[in-house]
Amino acid sequence: MDEFLFSIGFAIAERLGRSGASLVISSRKGANVERAVEKLKKSLPESSRIVGTTCHVAKKQDREALYKKAVDSFGGIDILVSNAAVNPVMGAVTDCPEEAWDKIFEINVKSAFMLTKEVIPYMEKRGGGSIVYVSSIAGYQPINALGAYSVSKTALLGLTKAVSVDLAQYNIRVNAIAPGIVKTKFSSSVSYIYLKKSLVFREGNPNIFQTR
Repeated sequence: MDEFLFSIGFAIAERLGRSGASLVISSRKGANVERAVEKLKKSLPESSRIVGTTCHVAKKQDREALYKKAVDSFGGIDILVSNAAVNPVMGAVTDCPEEAWDKIFEINVKSAFMLTKEVIPYMEKRGGGSIVYVSSIAGYQPINALGAYSVSKTALLGLTKAVSVDLAQYNIRVNAIAPGIVKTKFSSSVSYIYLKKSLVFREGNPNIFQTR
């Protein structure tokens, strides 16, 4: 969730806060966390409860610290939004170096799986919960310039389907959203290519994730 202030993750956090959720937000970079917490406190009601922490979702100790932060601050975990993603390489999937492939799947897929697996006991204690993965339109229709990334987002859709069946018995809902091109720093390197193909000739705005 780098560049958190202009991201899908920030928009989702702000929307949840407006609905009364207590928020624990994270990013790999402490400066991003601090800025995001400060901005959320300004945009949300004074009664809102917001804390932040650094977390590299590929690191078990960081994930455990994230859960502890939530429990210590608010007593438990009801909602997980898994939004972290990387795309270190552009180009066709068969041109993707092994190192980049491993990194993409470690962050985009494995981290979502591990967050889910580890958060289940916390949600069971609360009588249920909700898990939301941020996939992509590329998960349905691969984007050639984002070959490996597209495959990882397809895998995330498969994870959603499998986990939703497993966790229904625990009253834990599992869903995914699959945005198109949204105006963020993350998408800036490819947005111009696909805007030319768009019938409305514009990108989405992160604020679309705040609507009902």
